Parts: sequence; structure tokens; C-alpha cells
Amino acid sequence: MGNGQRTADREGIDARSITNGRGAGEVLRSSEPVSFYGAVDIDTGEFIEEGHELEGENVAGKVLIFPRGKGSTVGSYVLYGLASNGVAPAAIVNEETETIVATGAILGEIPCVDGPDVPLSTFEDGERVVVDADAGRILVGEVTVSDSSGAPEPAEDG
Repeated sequence: MGNGQRTADREGIDARSITNGRGAGEVLRSSEPVSFYGAVDIDTGEFIEEGHELEGENVAGKVLIFPRGKGSTVGSYVLYGLASNGVAPAAIVNEETETIVATGAILGEIPCVDGPDVPLSTFEDGERVVVDADAGRILVGEVTVSDSSGAPEPAEDG
């Protein structure tokens, strides 16, 4: 896929599983690395880092897509705190998940994958995706997480 175009949709995009679980939501994408410590309000999920392209956005229930984490190891506990407060991302997708984000995703039980087969820039803010970290897949489009297994499947019209 050297042309930078995304060709997979309902068939899925392969990625490496970092944690377990499945999460669905609208994409919130940053081209900049993210430091959760001092950047995200642990009580509300609001992105508060001044000057960051996500400043003023809220991560709660979103599929947060960013290249990698940065900063303090306390960021792991911020991710855990977001999950404990019910304002965590529904899932995380990275180019490369480093230990701060991986640890936080594990502690917070947030589905997380990295190294998708397409550039992160092909994901658009607001589009719906399902991250199936159990299978190492990202499904794009009108898909939902349903049935008792939590398996992603196409959404029904109407």
C-alpha cells in the first residue's frame, strides 16, 4: 500500500494487538504524539494541553488515533484514571505503542493496537471504526459491536 491510500473497509485493516478487547466509536486523530499526563483531564476526558492540535477535544468514547505516546510514566495512570472515571477512549490505535501507553491501556482495559497496514493519516476524524484488539483488526464504516461475543459486524440500515 505504498500509495498511502486506504483500501480496506469492512474487510478490515490488520494491526498488531497490544491489549485485548473490542471498542467502537468515532475517530479522534492526532498527527502529534500524546502525553496523557498534563494533557488530558482525568475527570472529564478533555484534552487540555495548550497548543496541541487536540486541545479542547474530548477523548471519552472515541477511538483515539495518534503516532505514539510521549512524556512521563504517570501517563499510564492517567489512562487508568480515565477508565476508572468512565471517560476513557473506546480504543487506541498507534503507529507504535510504547510502554507508557501500553501499560495504561492494560491497566484501563482499553483495546489497543498498533502498526496498522495503512497510514494513520487515512483515518478521518468522526468516521466510525471498530478496533478488535483480540483479532488485531480495525473495521471501518458503519459497523457495530454486538452480540454476546462482542464480535464486530456490519450495522443494519434504518
